[in-house]
Amino acid sequence: MSERHPKGVTPAVIDPAARKTKRAYNALSASSVGLELGIAVMVGLFGGMWLDNRFGTTPWLMLVFLVLGLVAGFRNVLRAVERAERAGDAEDQENGRG
Repeated sequence: MSERHPKGVTPAVIDPAARKTKRAYNALSASSVGLELGIAVMVGLFGGMWLDNRFGTTPWLMLVFLVLGLVAGFRNVLRAVERAERAGDAEDQENGRG
């Protein structure tokens, strides 16, 4: 059942090339999730190790920053999943499947 806009607005027609580019961008964005997780963990690990060497608190700061890196990495993963879901929902609506 299609609902009409009160002011008679017609939906914009999206160029097929733009739709293809948008899909490619969404795929590349989703494929970088593993890299983001790994980088966040490595930054936390090496940052903690550097601080441990600087302040002589081995291994405590490394462990704290490793956990913070894991939390940041998983937070990035959850954000990417939400972005992918929104992109999929938007594409379904554009194609009339939503």
